[in-house]
Amino acid sequence: MSLKASLKTKQRVEKLRKTIERYRYLYHVEDTEEISAEALDSLKYELSNLEEQYPELITPDSPTQRIAGKPLPEFKKVQHKISQWSFNDAFTKEDIVAFDARVKKILGLRFKRPVTPEYTCELKIDGLKIVLTYKGGFLETAATRGDGVIGEDVTSNVKTIDSIPLRLKKPLDIVVEGEVWLPKYELERINKERKKNNEPLFANPRNAAAGSIRQLDPKIAASRKLDSFIYDLSFSKEPLPQTQHEELLLLKSLGFKVNKNFALCKNVEEIISFWEKWKSKARAEDYLLDGVVIKVNERTYQEILGYTGKAPRYAVAFKFPAEQVTTIVEDIVLQVGRTGVLTPVAHLKPVLVAGSTVSRATLHNEDEIKRLDVRVGDTVILQKAGDVIPDIVSVLKEMRTGKEKPFIFPKKVLECGGNGEIERAPGEAAWRCKNKNSFAQTRRKFHYFVSKKAFNIDGLGPQILNLFLDNGLVSSYDDIFTLKKGDILELPGFQEKSAHNLLSAIENSKRIPLSRFLISLSIDHVGEEMAEDVAEAFGTLAAIQGAGRDDFERIEGIGPIVAESIHSWFSQKDNKRLVDRLLKYVQVTPVKQKSTRVLPLKNKTFVLTGTLESLSRDEAREKIKSLGGDVHNSVSKNTDFVVAGENPGSKYTDAQKIGVKILTEKEFLKLLP
Repeated sequence: MSLKASLKTKQRVEKLRKTIERYRYLYHVEDTEEISAEALDSLKYELSNLEEQYPELITPDSPTQRIAGKPLPEFKKVQHKISQWSFNDAFTKEDIVAFDARVKKILGLRFKRPVTPEYTCELKIDGLKIVLTYKGGFLETAATRGDGVIGEDVTSNVKTIDSIPLRLKKPLDIVVEGEVWLPKYELERINKERKKNNEPLFANPRNAAAGSIRQLDPKIAASRKLDSFIYDLSFSKEPLPQTQHEELLLLKSLGFKVNKNFALCKNVEEIISFWEKWKSKARAEDYLLDGVVIKVNERTYQEILGYTGKAPRYAVAFKFPAEQVTTIVEDIVLQVGRTGVLTPVAHLKPVLVAGSTVSRATLHNEDEIKRLDVRVGDTVILQKAGDVIPDIVSVLKEMRTGKEKPFIFPKKVLECGGNGEIERAPGEAAWRCKNKNSFAQTRRKFHYFVSKKAFNIDGLGPQILNLFLDNGLVSSYDDIFTLKKGDILELPGFQEKSAHNLLSAIENSKRIPLSRFLISLSIDHVGEEMAEDVAEAFGTLAAIQGAGRDDFERIEGIGPIVAESIHSWFSQKDNKRLVDRLLKYVQVTPVKQKSTRVLPLKNKTFVLTGTLESLSRDEAREKIKSLGGDVHNSVSKNTDFVVAGENPGSKYTDAQKIGVKILTEKEFLKLLP
């Protein structure tokens, strides 16, 4: 039975918490040490003892709660409130000039006049992305990025990071995003311990940070002195700041650690100057940097620019030059892709680059081989393009001995099936199998059809799928959905439970978004982003099936080759029959589109403020969008209407100052049919 705390003890505990929190913030966020680390530890020790003696005094935001007790059996899944995007990359100054031109073009078309936005430049921290949700100012969950929709709940581990507040300075409901990172000196310390214990060493601080956050025992994460930078306020019930620059200042005022090295740039020249400065200074910092993130500063402009299928149009990551190493090309082989494209792949002497060992690098196509003049036996310079894909940059021709062998595309490739003939179409860089149904190509298509990017059938990997193909259980995509338990139990390695689980996974995959259905079909030139754009443009599979070549070309980013590829695929009888057979088993969910009828709110921009009685904010937003209108978070001279409910906020005052028309809820409802 625990003792009951006296008023004096309660007051002492409260004082300790506030004092520890103050010095925690000064030390971990402001980098100011007003008392020694030993003194701060002493305060924490006293608080820990008091809470152990009086458990009823423990609160969720207590500094002692940063270290949880028991290891977790597994990580729970968390659905993100806001979808997590990744940035498109830029690698040259010309890329930034092109990005600036695209931004200005879109804004100019919208406003029918030249628009010159400002940009906020922030350092791109090379760590592990983290999404933090606060309710009433208290940390509720911390999750990894995951696939952008679903992440892993790592709250217990994130609580061990001193620079992440457990309670904000204001009782807000918000979602913020940032980066967890490990100081370079801490990596050295950890690796010394791991070497002493005969454990594998971490290749770099990024890997160590990711490994630490994904430990099931929070005490391990706590021992590794992780740190953080928060850079984005992605959701708030309160009005969002009108610029990215103001957003960073707000995050700092709430108690988050924000990287102080950000700048407001007025033009491309200032962006490049900021990038050049940090390209040379990056290695001096305690954290890994791999570039600069450039964002359009004005939120109104951000909302107009919007997103592509995978990234925001208003931002780009300007990467620093990748780490480079040298190695030897031991062989060049051709790989048959799912669309029949033959990709030359260099087999390399294994080498460590940017933290991982690489033994393969794509050479893309015949033109690239000729441009590089790369030969078997050459010494080459290798880097990771975007720090992900191994890429041969150049050949060190002075290292040649005369024994190097040029690579010549053969006339036939056995994996292409039939007589093995290959061809290169006029205007294209790639060689392809003439036989469109080669065994190797068919397998790759099937593997892609069931992959996470397409139907996402859990448990149906390449080995099992190959088993089905080899035994004649499937020969067409739709055969997958006709499999019975008896068919599967005939195969080696399957028991009742495993067969049941696989059939359940197949059943669960039968409802699929339009964009992923398009990806699954392995149409030439149609990847994830292209599929998203096509799905967004047409809305339904029926509309795509009935579209002409010109209809596809009208989509931004689609040229005549891609348009011809999509139109040709859906025009072929065999493909039409395949789609018809698939539709007997699967449901392709359409994209929600604005009605093609007369839209009464078309091109009208609304801002919502205050509480509406008859419908929620989200319902009002959906109604406006369904009628052709747009909804923004802030008032500007481009706003047509401000809808004011009870207790309107500062947007109401802003509308009065600018002269924007203010609608009551009753007046707003009259606009809705």
